[in-house]
Amino acid sequence: MVPLGRRDALKSIGLGGLSLAMAATLGCGKDEEGETAMEPEGAATTAGPQMYTLPVLPYPSLAPVIDDPTLALHHDKHHAGYVKGANAAIEALEKARAADDYATIKHWERELAFHGSGHVLHTLYWTSMWPGGRGQPSAEMAKALDASLGGKDKMLAQFAAATKAVEASGWGVLAYEPVGRRLIVLQTERHQDLTVWGCVPLLVCDVWEHAYYLKYQNKRADYVDAWLGVIDWESANKRFAAAVNASD
Repeated sequence: MVPLGRRDALKSIGLGGLSLAMAATLGCGKDEEGETAMEPEGAATTAGPQMYTLPVLPYPSLAPVIDDPTLALHHDKHHAGYVKGANAAIEALEKARAADDYATIKHWERELAFHGSGHVLHTLYWTSMWPGGRGQPSAEMAKALDASLGGKDKMLAQFAAATKAVEASGWGVLAYEPVGRRLIVLQTERHQDLTVWGCVPLLVCDVWEHAYYLKYQNKRADYVDAWLGVIDWESANKRFAAAVNASD
């Protein structure tokens, strides 16, 4: 039997989309025209492990759906806090390995899951939106939406309902599930709970109160309904294509 490389092994069980598509997604930045740009496949891994960094927002404003003070506070304070927390957990675990001392392993593993997932989801959140919304599902994604969720409108109805009903703090997520090769809608509590292993998030909506409370106060449903108007389908299409290609 020919031994499988890590990439081939992941793809053989349908999980390649997570590592490959997410690597492209999290390489988002701005190109010279200010459009969202992505690093080429593999760019995030060739230099070895790197510390987490706060990404630059791809737009100056999302008003009136998300007011400017909320956008600034959310990005500059809350997201930056998850970056700091994830890096602190990485450093603490490095020290634990060096000292062969795992007395606090449970704490730091939880910190890494919470803050690391918070950083990933917030990075996806900024690229799930565009002022006034942008684009439509590609032909390929439209077919997948029809097959998996009854079409775009049915998906948005389920997504909105699921997101509004997240218990306490969390997220609404549209994801590609590579084992079943389907699109699914998930509720995520906090940042890391109620997920499905291997899923590649395509669109995420933050329903922690810090995402909407200054403008919408306790009216989460109003925020979610308004949020549907700023979906960036162009970015979602890129993530979908990368996920599907990686899982083939």
